[in-house]
Amino acid sequence: MNILILGAHNRESANARCTSMLIDGKLALDAGGMSDGLTIAEQLKIQAILLSHAHYDHVRDIPNIAMTYNSDITLFQHKVQLNIYATEDVRDAILKHFFNGVIYGNFTERPPESPAVKFFVIQPDRRENINGYSVLPVAVNHRGVPTTGYEITDASSTTVFYTSDTGPGLGDAWKKIGTPKLLITEVTLDNKREEASKRRGHLTASLLKQELISLGELKGYLPRVIIVHMNPELEKEIRSEVAEIAGELNTPIELAYEGMQISL
Repeated sequence: MNILILGAHNRESANARCTSMLIDGKLALDAGGMSDGLTIAEQLKIQAILLSHAHYDHVRDIPNIAMTYNSDITLFQHKVQLNIYATEDVRDAILKHFFNGVIYGNFTERPPESPAVKFFVIQPDRRENINGYSVLPVAVNHRGVPTTGYEITDASSTTVFYTSDTGPGLGDAWKKIGTPKLLITEVTLDNKREEASKRRGHLTASLLKQELISLGELKGYLPRVIIVHMNPELEKEIRSEVAEIAGELNTPIELAYEGMQISL
């Protein structure tokens, strides 16, 4: 399994993009910063996008990618459809706020003979086979917004778990997943802003440490950990604090960056 980090942050700047990852060039996790990091040809190789929740920094590029798949306007001769997997809440939010005929056309209906986008509604705890991957959606806690993490296993039984945005309280998720080789999770703010992180449903390095301790106690090991969704203005502080807990837990924990490639 090869994972490309397209976006590793919670906002965009000259050197940061919002959260998005691409597995084996064809299965995307979230779409906060996809199109800036991929050519049109690479975009057209995406077979499916898994969306965790409806916050803008995770769905921002859905209209951009849909435009690429719209055979009415693209110069590429193709007959492919963009398949998007999400909960009903997330699907409805995109249809209401993006594909509403005001911001963008409804690409689930355009062009009529071959719509660019097709939504598939997923249910937490119901495993799906998506383009050759075994995918288990798992509900996580994020500021009262319905949010889904994903356990993804490829044909060689390599497994990764992506928590998406989440605050403290991952115990139930840990019980539902197997033994991932890689954990992709978030640290949005530094330890000084722990109370703000809790209110907003996010993690700091200190809060992550407690979640990893509970994971280790349950599973008997800790996987490699990759951190995304950092606030770019606090990245220096987050990096230092994450390095400290990595040493305390004796497990590799790395901050992701745009263009980072991970081979499992």
